[in-house]
Order: sequence, then structure tokens, then C-alpha cells
Amino acid sequence: TVTIAHSRTKNIEELVNSADILVAAVGIPEMVKGNWIKKGAIVIDVGINRIEVEIDGEKKNKLVGDVDYKEAEKNAFAITPVPGGVGPMTIACLLRNTTIAFKNSR
Repeated sequence: TVTIAHSRTKNIEELVNSADILVAAVGIPEMVKGNWIKKGAIVIDVGINRIEVEIDGEKKNKLVGDVDYKEAEKNAFAITPVPGGVGPMTIACLLRNTTIAFKNSR
């Protein structure tokens, strides 16, 4: 069964914990906590968020997903990293579809 939820879904932790495959695209940095992830689930983190972190007393920007990666990887069978997970595949599919559209237009 495919289930769709959003950031204000009631009992979202329980819903996420029941997912065998989780696709997170909520737009809130690290909203999905690691302990929400079902043991052995596959996690696809589509989110890309910039947060400010302090490193050696200096404020820097860091890219993070919608899933708390470090905690989620403890339960997940597989998880996409941010950055470098979904983005390169999206670009590859976009280029492929552009090529197909060009060929079809001729």
C-alpha cells in the first residue's frame, strides 16, 4: 500500500516506522529522525537543505537531507546520502529524457 504523508500528519513517527521503503521529500532539514526508521527499511532522501553549522568557531553552510542520516543509517538497510544520492540520478534521467524528446521531435 502506498501512503502519502506531510509534515503535519498525525502519528507521523508511527507511519514512517511502518514503511518498508521511505521516500522523504518534506523540505525540513533532518525532520525524519533515525528512530522513526523501521529496521531494514530502504530510505530515499530527496530533500536538500542548507543549514548553518559552526566549525572551529566559524559559521559555514552544510547540505543535509530531510532524514537524519547518521541516526537513520543505524536502522536502514540502505539510505541515499545528501548530497550525492538522488541528485546525480535526477540529472541522468533529465538528460536521457531530453535526448529522447529531441529524437522524437525530428
